[in-house]
Amino acid sequence: MPAEPLILAIDNGTQSVRALLFDTDGNLVGKGKQEIEPYFSREPGWAEQHPDYFWKQLGEACQLLWSSTDATPDQVAGVTVTTQRGTVINLDENGQPLRPAIIWLDQRHARVEGPVKGPWGWLFKVARLEDTINRFREKTQANWIAQNEPEIWAKTRYFLLLSGYLNYRLTGEFRDSTGSQVGYLPFDYKKHRWAGRRDFKWQTMPVEPSMLPELVAPGKKLGHLTDEACKHLGLAKSLPVIAAASDKACEILGSGGLTPDIGCMSYGTTATINTTSQRYVEPIRLVPPYPSALPGHYSTEVMIYRGFWMVSWFKREFGLREQKLAEERGIEPEALFDELVKAVPPGSMGLMLQPYWSPGVRQPGPEAKGSIIGFGDVHTRSHIYRAILEGLAYALREGKEKIEQRSGVKIRKLRVAGGGSQSDAAMQLTADVFGLPAERPHTYETSGLGAAIDAAVGLGLHPDFDTAVAKMTRVGDVFHPNEETRALYQRLYSEVYLRMYPQLQPLYRKIREITGYPR
Repeated sequence: MPAEPLILAIDNGTQSVRALLFDTDGNLVGKGKQEIEPYFSREPGWAEQHPDYFWKQLGEACQLLWSSTDATPDQVAGVTVTTQRGTVINLDENGQPLRPAIIWLDQRHARVEGPVKGPWGWLFKVARLEDTINRFREKTQANWIAQNEPEIWAKTRYFLLLSGYLNYRLTGEFRDSTGSQVGYLPFDYKKHRWAGRRDFKWQTMPVEPSMLPELVAPGKKLGHLTDEACKHLGLAKSLPVIAAASDKACEILGSGGLTPDIGCMSYGTTATINTTSQRYVEPIRLVPPYPSALPGHYSTEVMIYRGFWMVSWFKREFGLREQKLAEERGIEPEALFDELVKAVPPGSMGLMLQPYWSPGVRQPGPEAKGSIIGFGDVHTRSHIYRAILEGLAYALREGKEKIEQRSGVKIRKLRVAGGGSQSDAAMQLTADVFGLPAERPHTYETSGLGAAIDAAVGLGLHPDFDTAVAKMTRVGDVFHPNEETRALYQRLYSEVYLRMYPQLQPLYRKIREITGYPR
C-alpha cells in the first residue's frame, strides 16, 4: 500500500522559519522550527536582513524537520511557501542580491519630490488625497533605494518580495503568487495583477514592469525544484512548487475562513482582523483589501501594526521575573503571563490603553501614538499587561465594525490564530470584548496549513477549495463570552475607548510638530 502523500509547507515568518509536513486531512505530521534574527539595524529605525540568510535558515528548518519525524522525504508530493509581507529584495541580472533585504518593520522614509505629475496629481489635489499619496511615496522602499543608493538601483534587474525570492531559489523561475503581493509595489489589488501602465503607482516609484516576477494564482504551479533546492530541502527528487499566499492570507484559509461572516483574527507580531469576500471592499476608504489565499477573493483587513509585538515589548521591559521563574520551573513563560492577566479584574481597574505604538496611514493617521490613561496608585505591571491585551481587542473590535459597515455583512463568529491565540486568558478576553464566541483552530500552524491547502488543490489531492478546507480545517477550543464581563467591556469600549483617538489626535499632532516624532 503506497504511503500517504504529504505536503511540505515552508512558513518564513518574522521570528522563525518553519518547515511543516501536512497530510491531506490537515494533520501536522512533522515540524522543523528554526528561530531567526528578524533584522539588524545599520541606522536607527532601519530593519534589514541578508536574503541568503533566509535561504540558509530555510535549509536548517528542513534538517530539523527530517531529524524529528517518522515521515520520509519520498512521501512529499509537493512544496509551497508562505512568507512575511512587504519585505523587498534587489537582485542583479544573475539573480544575486545587491543589498540586504529591507524588512517590513523598517521605518526609513524616502523624500517626496514634488506632486504627482499629470492628471493624477490634479485629481489627488482636488480630492484632498495629496497627504495620503505622499505617505505612500515616503514608505515605498524602491524610492528610498533609488534616492540614496542610485548605483544599487541602476544594477537592479529584479525587484522581488521575500516570497518571490524564495520561490526563485526553489525553482530558478522569477514567478510569485498573486496572493503574496502585499507591499509598496505597482499591484492592482482589484484585478490581482500588475497595475496597468496608466495607473498612478508607476508615476510614484522607479520600478519597471521588467523588474517584477510573473504572477500566478494561489493553487497554481510556479515550477519544479532545482537539483540544488532538492538537496537544500532534503528531498530526493524534483517536485512541483505550488503558489500559496502571504502568511496572513494563508492564516485565514488555514482557519477555515471562507466567508465574510467569519472574522479571522491574527494575534501575531502585527494583529489583524480579516474576512474573506468575493467582493472588492475597502475596509477603510482607500486602503485596499489584500489578495486572499483563495483565488479570486479578497481579504478585507484592518491591521494594528505593532499588535502582539506589544506583548513581546512588555515581556522584554517588565517580564524578566516571569521569564526567570519559568526557566527555573521548566515551563513556558506564557503560563505565568496568563496568571498576571487573571490576577487583574476585567477593565484593569480603569486603566485604558490605545495600542498605536506605531503610526498608521489613514485610521490611525501618521501622527498617531500610543496612550495609557486612568492610572492610579492601585495599578501594577499586571494591570498594564492586561490593559495591553484589552486595548488590542478594543482596536480589533473597532476594525470589525468598520468591516461590517463597509461590507454590509455581520460577523457572527471569530477564529483566532497566531502566537497570542495560545493564551487562554487572551482568548477569553477576546470573546468578552467582542461578545462573540472565540474559536481556536485545531492547529497552531495555520499559516502553513493554509499554504498546504493551496498546494493540496494544486496537486489534485483535493478537487477544490471547499473540499480541501472542509477536510483539512476544524475548530479546536471555543471560548464563550461571560455576560457580566461583556457588559462591562461594552461600556468601556463605547463610552471611553472610541473617544480616545479623536480627543488625543490634536495632542498627537502637536507632539509631532514639536518633537518630529513619529516621522
